[in-house]
Amino acid sequence: MTARNRKKNLVVLVSGGGSNFAAILESIDRGEINGEVKAVISSNAQAYALTRARERGIPAYVCARKDYESGEARDREILRLLREYNTDYCLFAGYLGIVSSFLIDAYPYRLINIHPALLPKFGGKGFFGIHVHEAVLAAGERESGATVHYVDHGTDTGLIIAQRKTEVLPSDTPQSLQQRILDTIEHKLFPEVVALLCDDRVVVSDGKVLIK
Repeated sequence: MTARNRKKNLVVLVSGGGSNFAAILESIDRGEINGEVKAVISSNAQAYALTRARERGIPAYVCARKDYESGEARDREILRLLREYNTDYCLFAGYLGIVSSFLIDAYPYRLINIHPALLPKFGGKGFFGIHVHEAVLAAGERESGATVHYVDHGTDTGLIIAQRKTEVLPSDTPQSLQQRILDTIEHKLFPEVVALLCDDRVVVSDGKVLIK
């Protein structure tokens, strides 16, 4: 078996329900992703994503900030787990947290996040969860969507791998927009990008992302 067709080791970082994590598992089940989720790490002990993982027999860990003396100490434990599972890609699937620089440096172009907006709009500090959709509606935007990007040293500033758009409807509330983006974009786009990554079809060259 060559490196190109080796099944990739995936670790998923979560904080909540884990619907994007579930979408990735379903895509793996259908044979669309040449990878395996080796572990799930949550910042929240109550996250339903942990239940999803345990039901599938996937090792599940809680690395909550309150349980460590510092954010760095927490991230060193996350880094230890990533190394333990020989992680090829770490997927941020609704993970609410800013990771330390040493973790980013240890896995360049291997930490992948999904953001519920069309970056660079509505990204950065304070733009997470329902707050993103509230801001989109308050700004009178006519379209929104989701972005899959690499994690870098900024907040939501990493190179964009893929985006997909949807119309913002006059009747939309933050909740309806959030759910539609989840159902029609995030749950499809994230697994599609993970599949490309696991097939070695995403390349970064001269600061640009190329899909082979």
